Amino acid sequence: MFEQFPTPHLVPFDGGFVLDSQPTAPETPEPKKVYKQRLLEHASALYELQRKFYAHDKQALLLIFQAMDAAGKDSTIRHVMHYVNPAGCQVYSFKQPSAEELDHDFLWRSNKRLPQRGRIGIFNRSYYEEVLVVRVHPEYLENQKLPADIDRDTLWRDRFEAIRNMEKYLAQNGVVILKFWLNVSRDEQKRRFLARLDEPEKNWKFSASDVRERRYWDQYMVAYEDALNATSRPWAPWYAIPADNKPYARAIVAEIIASTLKAIDPRYPSVTKAQRARFAEARAELEGE
Repeated sequence: MFEQFPTPHLVPFDGGFVLDSQPTAPETPEPKKVYKQRLLEHASALYELQRKFYAHDKQALLLIFQAMDAAGKDSTIRHVMHYVNPAGCQVYSFKQPSAEELDHDFLWRSNKRLPQRGRIGIFNRSYYEEVLVVRVHPEYLENQKLPADIDRDTLWRDRFEAIRNMEKYLAQNGVVILKFWLNVSRDEQKRRFLARLDEPEKNWKFSASDVRERRYWDQYMVAYEDALNATSRPWAPWYAIPADNKPYARAIVAEIIASTLKAIDPRYPSVTKAQRARFAEARAELEGE
C-alpha cells in the first residue's frame, strides 16, 4: 500500500462522497500561466521519476481516467505525460467491447492490459464502464451472455465487490493504482460540444451519440457517485478533479502522480562487486580495440 497525496479532491474511503457538493472548477482561479507553470514543474519531475521507476522494476503504476464526454481525458493524459519516455508507458482506450471480449468476464479485457513492473499503464476509460454506462443502459447486459440465474437486483453491488477485490489483489502484488474522475459540469460540456461544431479543426471530435448521452446526465451522476463511494479505497483511491478549467485539472493530476512516485522512492539498482569487476574487464577490452 502507499500513502495517498493529501488533497481535497481525494474521494473519502468511508462512502461519504456527495457528488453534488463537488466543485467543477477551482474556488479562486489563478491565471492560466500559473497552472501551466505548475504542470511543467510536475510533468518535468515525472521524467526522472519514471526513469528510476522503470529501472527499479519492482512495481507498476496504473492510472485510470473516467469522465463524461468532453471532460478532457485525452488532453490531460497528453499534457501530463508529455515528458515520460514512451517505452515506459502503455496507454489503452477502451471502446465498445468486441465479440471476443464479450465472451469473457467483464474484467478480462482490462486485466490483459495491465502494466508490467517498471511501467506506467494508462486506462482511458476502463472496467468501470461496466458499472457506469452499462448501469445507465442495462440493455447492454443482453450482449454479455450472463448466466440465467444471475441476480440482477444485486448485480452492481456484486461488480463493485469484484472490482474492490481485484484492485486490492493488484495492490498486494505491487501495482500502485490511481483513479481520476474528471468532473466537468453539464454547462461546460455543452460549451465544448458547441466548440466541436463551430471550429473546423475540432469537427472530427464531434459525435451525435455524445449529445444523446447528455439526456442521461442525471442517471450518470448517480452511477458515478455510487461507483466512487463503493471503490475508493486506500489501495486504489479515487480523485475527483474539477475539470471545467483544463489547465487546473492537468496541474492537479500531474502533482498527484509525481507526488505518488516520489513517495514510492524508486531508485536505480545498485551494482554488485562482481558486476563492477566485469565492467573493468569490458572497459579494458573496449579500450584495447
